[in-house]
Amino acid sequence: MIQERVSKGSVALVPRIVFRDVSLGYDDLLVLDHVSFAVWPGELKLMLGESGGGKSTIIKLVLGLERPDSGEIFIDGEEITSLPEEELNRIREKIGVVFQEGALFDSLTVFENVAYRLQERGEDEETIERKVGAILGFVGLKGAEEKLPAELSGGMKRRVAIARAVVDEPEIVLFDEPTAGLDPPTAGTICELGLKLRDMRGVSSIWVTHRIEDVRFLSSKFIVAAWGEQARIKDEGDKLCLVNTRVVMLHRGRIIFEGTDEQLWQSDDPIIREFLEFDTTAYQHFHSQTG
Repeated sequence: MIQERVSKGSVALVPRIVFRDVSLGYDDLLVLDHVSFAVWPGELKLMLGESGGGKSTIIKLVLGLERPDSGEIFIDGEEITSLPEEELNRIREKIGVVFQEGALFDSLTVFENVAYRLQERGEDEETIERKVGAILGFVGLKGAEEKLPAELSGGMKRRVAIARAVVDEPEIVLFDEPTAGLDPPTAGTICELGLKLRDMRGVSSIWVTHRIEDVRFLSSKFIVAAWGEQARIKDEGDKLCLVNTRVVMLHRGRIIFEGTDEQLWQSDDPIIREFLEFDTTAYQHFHSQTG
């Protein structure tokens, strides 16, 4: 049973996202089978599993782009599965989304792509300039404002997509395979942005991936940003426990694991062992070919 409210001092915390016994199928294919989990404020939830295992379907359900056959989904304590489309649009305004392919507008500059959501909301030009400038600095793209997507590398496109997703400071961000197809150094840069959102902005996120290297990076490092200093990345060492990053593994639509990365590495489950060993071998092969 998911605990859906905890107290921190005198403040009651409610999860940003809750799935309660959610199932969804297409014809004879069961995509999600009684899935339950919660994402807490400031938590990064890593979703692992084989292709077609239901990971990306979870993102569609959070956005209300799909509706479950059964079960309940809560965003900031509000049940959304029966909401009409206009009410779902209100929910979606709380959420930023980063798709695998970036999904940028090819005819718009970097600045225009990032500003698009703000312009749709009717923000004034001065506010848009300030917010877009700040977020491009955050993702390391200062000076790229006038470039078109065709002029950008794959990693830069993903950073633009992240900037566009978080320019209006959503409290929830959904990442759908954000490092897929990227070389290891570039994928590491994208993971660093995930850490910055978690540790500097307190963003709650679901990070869908099949890359074990994402898990290693995001569950073993953190961002330090002292006043007046450049943000820097640090390893957890022996003493720091990163309780705000947890791993969920799906297999054939069911959650077969939820816990810390350490518990994942130590699992004796044969499905988990096979997944970890296959991904590590594939990563080492790719790295040897590109490095």
